[in-house]
Amino acid sequence: MPIRLRKFLGTIALFVLVIAWALVAMALAQSPAIHDSALLSIAYYVIAGIGWVLPAMPIVAWMSPRRASEAAKPDA
Repeated sequence: MPIRLRKFLGTIALFVLVIAWALVAMALAQSPAIHDSALLSIAYYVIAGIGWVLPAMPIVAWMSPRRASEAAKPDA
């Protein structure tokens, strides 16, 4: 797959991931346990704010160009 197409598809996937993550995080933040406790609210927003990075890492790795050693191998 050409790198330009791979980056385009990866960008679309990242946009979808971030939008879905934000919508789910906002919906969960309205639960009474999180909404009523200041300490729990802070912890939730820190975890939810950083948490999207974990599912995004494989997408970014897939988007990146292959290393020279991998590109030099002939396809089997």
